[in-house]
Amino acid sequence: MLDKTYEAASVEPRIYEAWETAGAFKAGAGADDGAATYSIVIPPPNVTGSLHMGHALNNTLQDIMVRYQRMRGRDVLWQPGMDHAGIATQMVVERQLAANGEPSRRDLGREGFIERVWQWKDESGGMIFNQLKRLGASCDWSRQRFTMDEGLSKAVLEVFVSLYKEGLIYKDKRLVNWDPKLLTAISDLEVEQKETQGSMWHFRYPLADGVTYQYPIAFDEEGKPTEFETRDYIVIATTRPETMLGDTAVIVHPDDERFKDLQGKDVLLPLVGRRIPIIPDDYVEVETGTGAMKVTPAHDFNDFDIGKRHSLAMISVMDREANMELADNEDFLSGVEASDELTETIETLHGMERFAARKRIVEMLEANGLLDEIVEHAHMVPHGDRGGVPIEPMLTDQWYVDAKTLAQPAIASVREGRTKFVPANWDKTYYEWMENIQPWCISRQLWWGHRIPAWYGPEGKVFVEKSEEEALKAAESFYGKPVKLMEINEALQAHEAGDDAVVALYRDEDVLDTWFSSALWPFSTLGWPDKTQELARYYPTSVLVTGFDIIFFWVARMMMMGNHYMNTEPFDTVYIHALVRDEKGQKMSKSKGNVIDPLALMDEYGADALRFTLAAMAAQGRDIKLSTSRVGGYRNFATKLWNACRFAEMNECKRSATFDPALVKMTLNRWIVTETSRAIRAVTEAIDTYRFNDAAAAAYRFVWNTFCDWYLELAKPTFNGDDEDAKAETRATAAWVRDEILKMLHPFMPFITEELWARTVEIEGAKRDNLLALSRWSQPVGEDDEAAAEVNWLIDLIMQVRSVRSEMNVPAGAKVPVVIAGASQLTQNRLHIHEAAIIKNARAESVSIADETPKGSAQIVVGEATVCLPLAGVIDLDAEKARLEKELGKIDGDLTKITKKLENPKFVEKAPAEVVAGEKERVVELTERKAKTSEALARLAALG
Repeated sequence: MLDKTYEAASVEPRIYEAWETAGAFKAGAGADDGAATYSIVIPPPNVTGSLHMGHALNNTLQDIMVRYQRMRGRDVLWQPGMDHAGIATQMVVERQLAANGEPSRRDLGREGFIERVWQWKDESGGMIFNQLKRLGASCDWSRQRFTMDEGLSKAVLEVFVSLYKEGLIYKDKRLVNWDPKLLTAISDLEVEQKETQGSMWHFRYPLADGVTYQYPIAFDEEGKPTEFETRDYIVIATTRPETMLGDTAVIVHPDDERFKDLQGKDVLLPLVGRRIPIIPDDYVEVETGTGAMKVTPAHDFNDFDIGKRHSLAMISVMDREANMELADNEDFLSGVEASDELTETIETLHGMERFAARKRIVEMLEANGLLDEIVEHAHMVPHGDRGGVPIEPMLTDQWYVDAKTLAQPAIASVREGRTKFVPANWDKTYYEWMENIQPWCISRQLWWGHRIPAWYGPEGKVFVEKSEEEALKAAESFYGKPVKLMEINEALQAHEAGDDAVVALYRDEDVLDTWFSSALWPFSTLGWPDKTQELARYYPTSVLVTGFDIIFFWVARMMMMGNHYMNTEPFDTVYIHALVRDEKGQKMSKSKGNVIDPLALMDEYGADALRFTLAAMAAQGRDIKLSTSRVGGYRNFATKLWNACRFAEMNECKRSATFDPALVKMTLNRWIVTETSRAIRAVTEAIDTYRFNDAAAAAYRFVWNTFCDWYLELAKPTFNGDDEDAKAETRATAAWVRDEILKMLHPFMPFITEELWARTVEIEGAKRDNLLALSRWSQPVGEDDEAAAEVNWLIDLIMQVRSVRSEMNVPAGAKVPVVIAGASQLTQNRLHIHEAAIIKNARAESVSIADETPKGSAQIVVGEATVCLPLAGVIDLDAEKARLEKELGKIDGDLTKITKKLENPKFVEKAPAEVVAGEKERVVELTERKAKTSEALARLAALG
C-alpha cells in the first residue's frame, strides 16, 4: 500500500541510485534494435560552478527531451562534461592559496601552480554534477568529459595547429577588453555594463598656427545663425580624460557648417603639444554633443575602427595595470617637440593610476584655462565580471581566428535550413552578428588553460606545432643549426646577444580562451580527431538547448568548427530558452537580493515540482517570472497525483492481463480512454515542437481535471456498487490510465512517477519488471467521439451550474433545483442516464425538464438547452446586486487608473520594462473580471 504522503527528500536519492545502478542513462540503454540515434551535448558548466536557475531550466528542458526520446526506443546519448573556466578557476585557487597562507601563484611557478589547480579540481571541482543529479538529469555520466582532459587537449592542438597552417589563425595587434586587475584580455561575455553617475568634461583644444573661425552662438526661428564669436579652439567632450594623451585626430561631420573651414587644419593636443589633424568623418552626429570628437584609437573600440579608416597612429598611454605610461613611450613621444609643458605632464602623470590621473588631468587643464564646462552624465561603464573593475580597451598583441572566413558556411547552414533556430526569430540575431563578425581573440594571459602551441625564435619568428619536439625540429630545419628551449627572459637575452652557436627558442606564455575548446564540444567529446564509433554514430547531434546570450560565443563557433572539421552542422536544431526572472519580471542578481536558489527550492518542494514549474512556464520567446508559490502549487500537483494513485490502489485498480482499452464498454470508460489518447497526442506533439509549456499544460489539465476531478469522482458509484463486471472494467481502466499518466509525466516529473511505477501493482500481484525510465512512450489507442461528447456534456453542465452558483453567491449548503428548457431528445436521454451524477456534483435539489424557463431563474446555455437555476428566495437579490455593483465600480476605477498610466508616454518610457508589462497584464486581468461581474449582474437583473 502506498504511504499516506509522498516524501520527496527520501525518495529522490533512492530513485536516482536505482537508475544509475541499472545503467538506465548509458548511451543506447533500452533502445529498440536498429533504433535511430538521438544525441544532445550538455552546455558544459564551469568546473567552479554551482547550480543556478538558468542551469536548472536549461537542463530540465534537455532532460525532458532525452527521457522522452529514450522512452520512444531511440538510441539516446546525453553527453555530459565541464568547462575548465580559465579565469574563474585560476581566481578560486589563488584565493585558496592566500586563505591557507600558502605560496602565491608566482612563488609556486607555472608548473607548481598548474599542479595545484588539478589538485583542486580533483578534490573540489565539479560539484555541479551532483547538483544536476539532484535535479534528475539523466546524462550518461560514464562518458564525462572535461575541456582539458587528454582527449579534448588533443583535439585543441589539432585545430589550433591546422587552422594556423591554413592561415585562419594569426597574431595581430588590436584592441581587446583588458582587465587591469586580472591582467588578461577577456571576452565580451565577461564584461558587465554598469550604470555610473559620472561627468562629461568639455575641453578646449587650441587650433594650431593661429587659426581662428566664426562659431555660431545664436539662431533665428528657422535655425539660421544670427550671432557668431571668434574662436581659436575647438571644444571636445569626453568621459575619460585620462585617454586624451593618446589622441591622434579630431573628427567632424563632413557637412557640419560650423567646422567646414577647419577640415584639414590641426589642433595642438593640450598638455602634450602633439599636432593632430581635424578630419571629416560621418561617424560624428551633427546634433549630438559639441559636434567634434577626439579620436584615441588605442583606447576606444569605435576610435580604433576610425583610426584604421584614416591610417592614424595608435598611441597607448597606459601599461597593463592601467597606470599612465608616458616616460620612454616611443609612440607617445613620436613627433612631439620637447617642451616644458610636455616635461611637466610626464613628470606629473607617469606611473599614476588611471582614475587619479583623470582627476589630475582635469585640474591641469583647468589651470591652463582649457576646461570649458563639466556636465553631469549618467552612462554605462564596462566592468570585468570577475575582476570587478572597469575594463580598459587595450592595444595588445593577441592570437586571432579569422572568424569572417569560418562564418560563411555557418551562415549558409541556417539560411539554407540545415540548422534551424527555435523560436525562429533568433536567426535574425544570428545573421546580424555573423555577417558583421570581427576577428575572434582566442588568447588569454593566464596560466590555467590550453597553452598556445607556439614557439618563438629570434626576430619573432614563430613555429606552431603540436609538440615541443616538433617545434624544435622545425626550428632546427629553418635555422640550420642547433636550437635550445629556454625560459622567455633567458631566450630574449640570448636573442639580443645574437649567439650564433645555438638558437634560443621560447614558448608562448598565453593560454587559449575557454570558448575555443568549447567550440569543438559536439565532436571532440565523441573522440575526434580519432575516428571513433561514437563519433560515427552520434554526430551530428540532434538539438542544442541554450540561452540567447551565448549564441555568438558558443553556438556560432560550434557551427563554424563543425562545418570546417566535420563537413556538416553539429546539430539540426538550436532551441533558445528564455531567462528566468523573479516574480516581478526583474533579472535576478545578488545586488538586488532577488536570486532564487534552485537547490533550496528542491529541498523544500522536491525536484519534480521545480522541474514541472520550469517546463510549465517555458513558453517560446517569453521570459519566466518565477515565484516560490508556483513551485509550491506544482508540489500540490505531485500530491494530487500521489493521492489519486493511492485512491485507485484502495479501490483495487490493477491491470488485467487481458485488458484492451479499445474494447471497454462503459461510456465513462470509453470517454476516459478517448481523453487519454487525446492527452497523449497533445503532449507528444508539443514536446516534438519544443512547446514545453503546452506539453506540461496538457498533461496537467488531463491529470488534475480530467482524471482526478472527474473520472475518479464519476467512477465512485461504480467502485461502491454491486455490478461486478462494471467494477472490474472500471478498475482495469483506471489502472491503465494511471500507467499512461505515469509515462506521460515521467519526462517532467521523473522521481515521483518512477516511485509510483515501482510501488503500484501491475498484474495480479506481480511487481514491475522494468524501470519506467526505460518503458515505452504511450501511443493513442483511438477515440470514441460519441462517448466523449456525452461525458464532456455532463461535465460542462455541472461546471456551468457550479460557476453560476459561485458568481451569484449561493450558499455552499443550499441545494437548488436544476430545470432544463428546450432540451432535445438526446439531451433528455443524457439527463435520465446521468441524473444522479448531476444531483451529487452540482449540489442540485432535483433535475427536471420544462417547456419554458421558470421565472426568477439564472440561466445558462449548454448545447441547445437552457439550464435554469430558480434562485428567488435562495439569495438576497438586493444585497447581491449591491455587492456586485460595488465590485464592478472598484474594477472600473482600477482600470481607469492603470489605463491613464499606460497612455502616459513618460511612464512607458521611464518605468522599468517589467513594471510596464505588469500593468498591461493587470489590464487584461481586470477586463476579464469586469466581463464576469457584468455577466453576473445581467443574470441578477433577469431574475426579476
